[in-house]
Amino acid sequence: MRPTTRRIDAVIEHINRWHPPVSVRLSIRPADLESLVWSCDFCGERTTLSPGGDALVLDSRSSDGPGSHTIISHRHCLAERIRPENAGERARARNIGKMC
Repeated sequence: MRPTTRRIDAVIEHINRWHPPVSVRLSIRPADLESLVWSCDFCGERTTLSPGGDALVLDSRSSDGPGSHTIISHRHCLAERIRPENAGERARARNIGKMC
């Protein structure tokens, strides 16, 4: 079996979809090429979006028109903001996307 080589020239650092056209910011910083890290929109601390990281990417869309917004969050930051009596959704926020 031959080793697989990958080449990454840039990573998407930020996408802005408030108003058309969509704006995409790319990064070529070495640290970003290894692990995509962004600030949590709830606590402000850094969170890793790369596989194995603790980040969630939440897209919100309006039901009555165009446009969307993206929120980056630690799993625990989102879970803490869900009502305590909604234990099922809190548990899902902590585990969504995690591999067993």
